[in-house]
Amino acid sequence: MKRWVGFAVGMLIPGLAMAQTWPAKPMRIVIAQAPGSATDVISRVVANPLAESLGQPIVIDARPGAGGVLGTEVAARSAPDGYTLFMGNNSTHGSNPAVYAKLPYDAVKDFAPVSFVASVPYVLVVDPKLPVKTVSEFIALAKSSPGKMNYASAGNGSTHHFCGELLKSMTGIDMQHIPYKGSGPGIAALLGGEVSMMFSNVADIGSQIKAGKVRALAVTAVKRASTLPEVPTMAEAGLPDFVVTSWFGLLVPAGTPAAIVARLNAETVKVLGRADVKATLAAQGLEVAPSSPEAFAAHIQSEIARFTRIARAAGIKAE
Repeated sequence: MKRWVGFAVGMLIPGLAMAQTWPAKPMRIVIAQAPGSATDVISRVVANPLAESLGQPIVIDARPGAGGVLGTEVAARSAPDGYTLFMGNNSTHGSNPAVYAKLPYDAVKDFAPVSFVASVPYVLVVDPKLPVKTVSEFIALAKSSPGKMNYASAGNGSTHHFCGELLKSMTGIDMQHIPYKGSGPGIAALLGGEVSMMFSNVADIGSQIKAGKVRALAVTAVKRASTLPEVPTMAEAGLPDFVVTSWFGLLVPAGTPAAIVARLNAETVKVLGRADVKATLAAQGLEVAPSSPEAFAAHIQSEIARFTRIARAAGIKAE
């Protein structure tokens, strides 16, 4: 009788049995952006110490394409066994659900959040040849020639696009949106003088700012970026409600055993508390902020709702 009772319990809680032997093989972190992107850099910084803690190697599996939709779908359709993690961000779990009429994944139902990882502000940068040094001067210049200035984004429906449209709606300026296939090409266009300005996250464009190749006017966070202390916030520049950040967090496919999610959360929080990890990410302008799975889930819900409101007001749709 005891044998059959034990067998029945084992059948009822297969997730617990799996968690007790997990991890027993190499793991991967899927990313929806290209190698060298901020998502890639952050994933590698986290993956190395996480692999040490878990005792298994972790590889980064980059699946860029379709504005982050391709890689996100790959992660969502992966086996919920704890061996596939996903480094989601404000595009995959924020702006994309707000602008795509139909996605091949559900940002909420198809994933189980593990922990928020870090955030970094966007920064309004302009061609240094423009005769402006402040946001107010840029707004005045744009208003003096309606429709003549343009701005780059990482594509229709990207957070960069949201920032540009939010600036237009808050100030009444008229600028042309020029979408590019990723933040890298957008930055290249700004460096080449093809566009007047763009919003880029600090991690992607910080080196060009410091080299004087672009001029930073303001960051989009509630406080100044640690790597750009001389650059004011949008609030300090006169736009107090302009707050948009680029953020990153770990998730797993929905259905992953709760015991594995809990272990991943505990190990991730431990990794993000390490001084060397915090220093490495801080050097990129990233603010580390580990969280519970529940807090990260609430953040995702609020971001999707916020991006949806902006998208409807500005008529933003992904192509």
